[in-house]
Amino acid sequence: MNEYKIIPVITDYIKPGESYDSIIDQSSKYLKDGDFLVISETPIAISQGRIVDEKNFKPSLVAVLLADVWAKYLWGYILGPIFRIKSRTIQNLKKLPKEARNHKQLILDYYGYKHALKPASEAGVDLSNVPGSSVCLLPEDPECVVADISAKIISNYNKDVTVVIVDTDVTYQLRGTKFTSIPIAMPGIKKNLGIFAYMLGRIGKVKGPTPLAVSNDEDADKIIKIAKIAEDYQKEKEISMATVYDMTETFNEDITGVTIEMLESVEHAPAVIVRKR
Repeated sequence: MNEYKIIPVITDYIKPGESYDSIIDQSSKYLKDGDFLVISETPIAISQGRIVDEKNFKPSLVAVLLADVWAKYLWGYILGPIFRIKSRTIQNLKKLPKEARNHKQLILDYYGYKHALKPASEAGVDLSNVPGSSVCLLPEDPECVVADISAKIISNYNKDVTVVIVDTDVTYQLRGTKFTSIPIAMPGIKKNLGIFAYMLGRIGKVKGPTPLAVSNDEDADKIIKIAKIAEDYQKEKEISMATVYDMTETFNEDITGVTIEMLESVEHAPAVIVRKR
């Protein structure tokens, strides 16, 4: 961390369909040539309107079994401790609400069994920072997005920076191969492995969060390191809503009771500038 300077980019809450240009405008005040602009995937996806309301999904018997038996009990009480997953994840699995059935059905419909079998954080679908019973899918064509943001920064502010979009889902490494469960990742990371990546990850090494796209041709190890620095900084912030449970604690509200007005009332740092000292 001492090698790098970290500058948060503070914006208002970016609403569905609203331009992500506020991230560019706010970051331009601090950017220098050679910086890394690391952007969370959720505000980009929300800007693109990648919001789906889970109450519109009627759980099948398979979805009920995946939520109530597979995730809540088998992973919460047996497999989770055996595979030494995080204690916080285990506790969250044990208290899965009935809405998890709808969530599993959405995952089945959009991504299939290999993602639905993952006990949590399936396919990078984000339950935090969105209102009510909605969730946010991964951004569409993140490579195009980083190219667009980079071009706008060069054109409007004459700054040459590397733009990275990052998801908090983990990239693992086993015998020199980097891989992730989610459907999108930068070159150099095997993607879309679902439950298989999650299981292999138990015997592999956690490298860091998963970069979805990078505006310049960069080594995956280097970008994962930059992404990890940004993630660690975000976790140290006073208000962090990395999970749906953080969000409900912040607002002291049931999951489905969180509104856009509530989300607009707190500070948001959708991006971080990482600069080599």
